[in-house]
Amino acid sequence: MKEEVAKLAKALKQRFVAHPWHGISIGENQPNLINSFIEIVPSDAIKYEVDKESGYLMVDRPQKFSNYMPCMYGFVPQTLCDKHVADFANEKTGRTNIVGDNDPLDICVLSEREVNCGNIIAECIPVGGFRMIDGGEADDKIIAVLKDDQVYGDMTSIDQIPQRVLDRVRHFFLTYKDMGGDSKNVEITHIYGAEEAKEVVRRSYLDYQENYGNADSLLAEALAGVLNEKV
Repeated sequence: MKEEVAKLAKALKQRFVAHPWHGISIGENQPNLINSFIEIVPSDAIKYEVDKESGYLMVDRPQKFSNYMPCMYGFVPQTLCDKHVADFANEKTGRTNIVGDNDPLDICVLSEREVNCGNIIAECIPVGGFRMIDGGEADDKIIAVLKDDQVYGDMTSIDQIPQRVLDRVRHFFLTYKDMGGDSKNVEITHIYGAEEAKEVVRRSYLDYQENYGNADSLLAEALAGVLNEKV
């Protein structure tokens, strides 16, 4: 029975597109090499976001100002910013009231090549991150480099990223909510290195596992239940 269920689960995965958050793997070699699902690229004048229910890209809002996302931006599949990520943010900031934002872990992927469309998977290497707190919620932004990129691909530390590139990304996140004074609730408390970024990835993966489990296992269990009922 288990073998038949496994075959059926595999057939379904071949027939249907995976949900970007739940169905795409974080990567076998995480946290050193991870998958990212890209929602926005620098040429986008619209902020796109994956609809959590359907998995389709949806229009979140038009970009408010002339500044634009300076890199590929999206999230790490099979991650969630919940208790373990929030605990780490509290530990590092000395606070006690930070909670998770209950979203997948955000990621910025650097490449010297122009990427002109989102809705893609990009394999990348975490080199650091921004500890961003948005309205009291942990909203870390992992900084990563595109695997095999000719300029950034060999970088393993945030110290190797040009400061002006980091400043541009940091400025975007501190100002993109400026309309109506929303940015007053946004702060970046730390810029951290690769090991800390990998710890955030580990914790977000653990948060996901504790909240959602393993998508393949859940599918197999559901199929087994259906087959058992028919038997």
